Amino acid sequence: MTALPFDHPFLSGLLGDDEIAPYFSAEADIRAMLSFEAALARAEAAHGLIPAEAARRIAETCAAFSPDVSSLRSATARDGVVVPDLIKQLRADAGEEAAKSLHFGATSQDVIDTSLMIRLKAVVFLFAGRLSTIAAGLDALDGQFGRNKLMGHTRMQAAIPITVSDRLRAWHAPLTTYRDRLTEQSFPVQFGGAAGTLDKLGSQAAAIRASLAQELGLTDAPQWQSGRLPIADIAGLFASISGSLGKMGQDIALLAQAGDEIEISGGGTSSAMAHKQNPVSAEVLISLARFNATLLSGVHQSLVHEQERSGAAWTLEWLLLPQMTMATAASLRLAGELIRNIRRLGKA
Repeated sequence: MTALPFDHPFLSGLLGDDEIAPYFSAEADIRAMLSFEAALARAEAAHGLIPAEAARRIAETCAAFSPDVSSLRSATARDGVVVPDLIKQLRADAGEEAAKSLHFGATSQDVIDTSLMIRLKAVVFLFAGRLSTIAAGLDALDGQFGRNKLMGHTRMQAAIPITVSDRLRAWHAPLTTYRDRLTEQSFPVQFGGAAGTLDKLGSQAAAIRASLAQELGLTDAPQWQSGRLPIADIAGLFASISGSLGKMGQDIALLAQAGDEIEISGGGTSSAMAHKQNPVSAEVLISLARFNATLLSGVHQSLVHEQERSGAAWTLEWLLLPQMTMATAASLRLAGELIRNIRRLGKA
């Protein structure tokens, strides 16, 4: 049983996403954290900061490591973050000599934030593909029904006749913009050390950070541990995507209400009214858009990040951003399904 609808035993059938959910599993998070530690060791060895043999041993340990999750859970309750106990376990596995070089110059926030960027980069790639698929589906509808007539509405009142192409154009236009923004989105490595100054790395700090970013396929950027714009940017983009898909869902729900301008297969049945076919996917797109719009204000609260690190603002991000990502995933999945299920649109 779970308190969240995205992995709930039956609500997840409506609101979950089996392709995206694994990126927010504990296993995926730990794998990305281990990737950070192995890449950091290689970068530091390449610049002569730690022995090459230590880096090799650290990489081997990270590749084969299986953590004691029960210990991680207990330690996180005490420390507020998982990294101290994770590093303790890793050091025990790596051996005394390599342990001295493991996690050198880094801090918990570097590991956790970089893990998030690694996983978000993969998720965003999938989101861009889904947007392309939805756009192609709208193009197919346009080719099939574009010349059909619809009644245009302004302020919920009948206005003048329009074509299906006119309505589809409004749905399609933002999707290309979002796909391009996702493709161009930067995913910066976070590497600042104890207080964001990389004090232990001296004059080699910038070069090692650049090497670390390259190892992980992330963007090299100055530390952002107290300036959370990368998080706010991606959250804002997710809210915009779900918002535009929510607009499409709202339009389709209103077309279904009118009854004679759209036909959708696969609609929801009613326990009391056997004749009904409810526009469930369209309704959920509206809900998800409003959900993400609500959570976005919370992510913006985390921009108020006091001094060099905020435990409170950071924890708030952990509560909100995974849910926003899953809501966006569900929006994209449902929008694609809904487009495929439209059998008739407008009047010939």
